Amino acid sequence: MKNNLDDAFNITPTEVEVDDTPENGCAPRKDQLTDVSNVGINRPDRFTKDDITKDYEYTRGNLYSIIEKGQEAINGILELAQDSEMPRAYEVAGQLIKSVSDATDKLMDLQKKLKDVEEETQQKGPSTVNNALFVGSTAELAKLLKNGTKEQNK
Repeated sequence: MKNNLDDAFNITPTEVEVDDTPENGCAPRKDQLTDVSNVGINRPDRFTKDDITKDYEYTRGNLYSIIEKGQEAINGILELAQDSEMPRAYEVAGQLIKSVSDATDKLMDLQKKLKDVEEETQQKGPSTVNNALFVGSTAELAKLLKNGTKEQNK
């Protein structure tokens, strides 16, 4: 059969000698391999506001497109289901309606995620904490509290 293929492709057979020793052509051991997993990857520590806005607009546009096409498909499948009165057509219409409603939910979740990301990127300044400190004995504190409750009852 080998000769038939050689004749069919009009080639002359050649023999290649393969050396399978580790030094001459086989793959090196795992401990000899170098780690290249992080080579050439430059990821910023944080995304810029422009990146976040661009991603948000892109995702939002895709979701709008999916919802619009889904609504067109729903209208078409409902017409088909009414004309054919087949249960499978109604089943497909129900699944399509669920898919479109899921895409609408994702659009609302996208709004919430953008708000969360914007709040995260805004740096909150230190808040002022005022602690009241009483310097005195416990008897004086009890007396002060007693006088304070009498004034509140009046």
